[in-house]
Amino acid sequence: MAGLLLAFSNTQARAEKTRMSTRAFLFLQGPISPFFSKIGTALAAQGHVVHGINFSIGDQLFWRGPNRHNYRGRLRDWPTFVGDFLDRHGITDLILLGEQRDYHKLAIQAAKQRGIAVSVTDFGYLRPDWITFEKDGMSAHSLFPRDPTAILELARQAPAADFSRHYHDSFWTMAVWDMLYHFANHFLWWLYPHYQSHKRDNPVLVYLGTGLRLFMSRWKNPAATAQLQKLNAQSQRFFVFPLQMENDFQIRAYSPYPDMSTPIAEVIASFARHADVNTHLLVKVHPWDPGLKNWKKRVCTLAQSTGCADRVHYVDGGSLDEMCQTAQGMVTINSTSGLSALKFDCPVLTLGEAIYDVVGLTFQGGLDDFWQQAQAPDSTLRDAFFKAMAATIQIRGVFYNQPGLDAGVAAATHRLLASRINAVLHAHA
Repeated sequence: MAGLLLAFSNTQARAEKTRMSTRAFLFLQGPISPFFSKIGTALAAQGHVVHGINFSIGDQLFWRGPNRHNYRGRLRDWPTFVGDFLDRHGITDLILLGEQRDYHKLAIQAAKQRGIAVSVTDFGYLRPDWITFEKDGMSAHSLFPRDPTAILELARQAPAADFSRHYHDSFWTMAVWDMLYHFANHFLWWLYPHYQSHKRDNPVLVYLGTGLRLFMSRWKNPAATAQLQKLNAQSQRFFVFPLQMENDFQIRAYSPYPDMSTPIAEVIASFARHADVNTHLLVKVHPWDPGLKNWKKRVCTLAQSTGCADRVHYVDGGSLDEMCQTAQGMVTINSTSGLSALKFDCPVLTLGEAIYDVVGLTFQGGLDDFWQQAQAPDSTLRDAFFKAMAATIQIRGVFYNQPGLDAGVAAATHRLLASRINAVLHAHA
């Protein structure tokens, strides 16, 4: 009898331990891919409770994980709803794409009030086959250290990083899924009548414009390449200013600018006044820009008005990496292209908040001084920065193509279960 009681007691203890170790995950909006659904399914297979909340028909199309919930209420009622949801389901972990969407900001606020862990994902800082996966927030809100000493110490603890390309993503799969998602939300809006998208532009116009620009790229890329080759052949010194997507949260949340027109005017005016008269400036439009604004006209008009039309060049197409290899420096708001520039020892100045805006990596003086005083990054710190980042807030994989999709899912699931977000992890590096 005593043996039976002991066995029963041990069984109860194991059950209690299992119950206590079981976690409850809530997924909100994620990449427009099966990435979140696959992570949720993997977590559920490990015995954890998984929930997903949809805000739109697009979300509903892509969340195929367990326990689907549809929120059709108003944004003003969301804080009460999500707070009650977190409490009712005993949520321990919140996972979402970015932290700046209105629904996400309010959910994060509710989660932090309750001590719930928050994990945020998006495209990787390191390109092309890395995914960002970090605690609480990204970019300016990232908890990754900005102190050079802390970065060097973190890199010392980190395993060696392999930066060779492992996976290839699919642009066309991304484009098709993205169109499916946004067209469904646009034309079937009445299924979620109160949903407020973070997107500002009409998706029909965006896709028509982007599609046209991509179609025209077969003619524009050779012209841009020839322009770069001409500058290099003539030993012309030049700087590069890559434009960013105007509606991206990198501009809306992490920069002092209300649009892209303002920094374009600021950079060209400064270049005209303070750059050496023998240097040139390449203003490169973002490859996915939908063309809803005529950036070429704006750039050329500003260059003409500041008296440097012969030295400011609008570039549509070509390889930004190739430009960085011979450029005197890059001016950027906070684009991840700044990391590519650092990789090529190209001096970088940021005009907004960026995770890599660190003393020793980027120019810490003003824009007017950059044209004459630009300095290459400290190579030791630069290498340590990439190594530490790869070991802590980046996972290997892609969102839209196999086998990189499953690799990213496995790495994210492993970090979640190990509770090692933002920490050095030697396995699944």
